[in-house]
Amino acid sequence: MGERSGIPFALRLTDGIEVRIGKGDPEFTLIFRKRRAYWRIAAFGHVGLLEAYFAGEVDLQGSLARALAAGMAGADVPKFLVTMRNNFHEFLHANTSWMRAKKNAEFHYALGPEFYRFWLDDPLMLYTCAYWKEGTRTLEEAQRNKLDHVGAKILLKPGDDVVDIGSGFGGFLMYAEERWGVKVTGYNTTRSQVEHARRQIEFKRLKQTTAVEGDFRSMDRQYDKVVSIGCLEHAGRDGLVDLIQAHARSLKPGGLGLIHFIGHVGYFETEYFIRKYVFPGGWIPSLADVIVHMEKAGLEIIDVENLRRHYALTLDAWAERFDRNWDKIRALDPSRFDERFRRIWRVYLYGCAEMFRAPTGRTHLFQIVFSKGNVSMKSYPLSRSFLYEQQPPEVALPEKRTPSRAA
Repeated sequence: MGERSGIPFALRLTDGIEVRIGKGDPEFTLIFRKRRAYWRIAAFGHVGLLEAYFAGEVDLQGSLARALAAGMAGADVPKFLVTMRNNFHEFLHANTSWMRAKKNAEFHYALGPEFYRFWLDDPLMLYTCAYWKEGTRTLEEAQRNKLDHVGAKILLKPGDDVVDIGSGFGGFLMYAEERWGVKVTGYNTTRSQVEHARRQIEFKRLKQTTAVEGDFRSMDRQYDKVVSIGCLEHAGRDGLVDLIQAHARSLKPGGLGLIHFIGHVGYFETEYFIRKYVFPGGWIPSLADVIVHMEKAGLEIIDVENLRRHYALTLDAWAERFDRNWDKIRALDPSRFDERFRRIWRVYLYGCAEMFRAPTGRTHLFQIVFSKGNVSMKSYPLSRSFLYEQQPPEVALPEKRTPSRAA
C-alpha cells in the first residue's frame, strides 16, 4: 500500500508497537484493537480489514478517504476465499425474479426517505451521479444540470410520453413534467420510494406524472422516450439482457432513450464489499457487453459519454453531508443507524469517491443515447453543439467541501 500509493501512514499493533510506512507525517493511522483482525486480513485481505473495522477490531485516526485511496492502490487480486464468498453471494441474491429484485432493492432503499433526505439534494433526492458543468457550485444545481442534460440528449418536448425505468424517489418524474410538460410514468420496486414519489406528485398537483410499484417486467406498452438513470447496474448478471430488451420493447419505433449506468471498461467482478453490505444483487457490466446487447435488441447507439469524474464530485458532496448530519441520522433510529452502520456507509461513500477518482480505475459512469431504429438526417442533430448552448446562470451557494476532497 505504501509503495504503490505513495501515501504515508502508520500502524499501531495490538502490543503497542507503532510502524510507520512511507516518508512524511502519516495521513492516517490504523489502530489494531484485537488480534482477530490479523486473522481476518490473512484470510480475506482487504475485505477482512474492512470487516475488522466494521466490528471495531480496528480503528482509524486521520483521513478515511486517504486510507481507502492507499488501499485501492495496493490492492491485489482478491483472495480465494473472497472470490468464493462473492460467487456464493451472487448465487443467493441474483435478481432472477421480481420478488428477489424487490428484496434486494428493499435492503438498500427501504432505509427510508428521511434517511436519504439528510444527504441527497433537496428536494429532488436524486441518488445518481450529478453533472458538474463549469460554474456549478452546489449539489442541487449539479443534479438539475444532470436532468437538463438528459432531457436535452433525448430531445424532450411538451406532449412526449416518457417512461423512467427504476425511478428512485421520483425526482426525474416531477422535474420532467414541470420542466418540459411531458407525461411521465416511473417504475420502481421499492415501496417506500414509490410512496414518497406519490406524496410529492400529489403535493405538487402534477397531472401527468405516475409512480408505479413494479420493475421492467411490469411495463406493458410503448413510449415516445425511455429513460433509465442508475437502474442497469442493479439488474444483475442474469438480468442484463432482459432489461436491455425491455428498454427496446417499451420504445416506439423511431423513439429515443438514454441509459445512465456504472460500467466497467473490460471484464471484472463486482466488488464483494458492495454486494454484501450495500447493493445485494448488483452487478457492474462492461460497456462492451451493454453495447453488444443493445445492438442485438435493435437499438442504434447515438452517443456515449463518460461522466466518471463527475461521480467523484457527487460522492464527495454526499459523504460530506452524511458526516455533517450524522447526529440527525442516528436520531432517526439509534438501533439501526449505529456505529457499525456509520462505518459501513462512510467506507461506501468515501471509497466510491476514491474509486471514481483513481487515475487507473476501471469503473466508470456512462450515458448512452440510443434510438429504436436508425435516426435520420433530420430526426436528431448532427453535432453535440445543441447540448452546450449557453443557459442563464442560476444563483447558487457553493457546496461545502474540504480542500483535500477536490477532484
